[in-house]
Amino acid sequence: MFTATIGNSHAGRKVARRQYLLSLFIALAFALTIYPNKAQAQIVGDLVVDIPFQFHAGNAKLPAGEYRIHVLDDSDLTVMEISSADGSTSALFQVQNTDANSTPAKSELIFNKYGNRYFLAKLFDEGNPSGSEVPKSQYEKRISQEAMQAQEHVPAHRQGQRGK
Repeated sequence: MFTATIGNSHAGRKVARRQYLLSLFIALAFALTIYPNKAQAQIVGDLVVDIPFQFHAGNAKLPAGEYRIHVLDDSDLTVMEISSADGSTSALFQVQNTDANSTPAKSELIFNKYGNRYFLAKLFDEGNPSGSEVPKSQYEKRISQEAMQAQEHVPAHRQGQRGK
């Protein structure tokens, strides 16, 4: 009799534990569906930009010219590709989430400037305060210790749009 009571008590705990885990899973799933996902707020689609100076994007050094920038597929929004309009030059660079101080009125790229060297620092899409930030490369970190920093803003537009 005593053994049967212990067995029933143990079985009851298993059921209670399953119910607890199930309700915890449901609560977690609900929280994830209502919590805004910042990664979704980054640059989506292609940006086209005419960059009037030589610059660095991540570890790549690129010449002045017209470029197309987009998030690399299957990168969890953490890698972007920049390629020249003629397709002759391209580079991949890491990005992370960032927020603008205010909602940008136009799409733009922001460059850190040290003397005559430019480094792609941030990308924002028109009307969206969440954007992408490029982590500083080792080269940029070294240069930033030697020179004063300024910023250069370069307007961009969605592929297929002009004059905005």
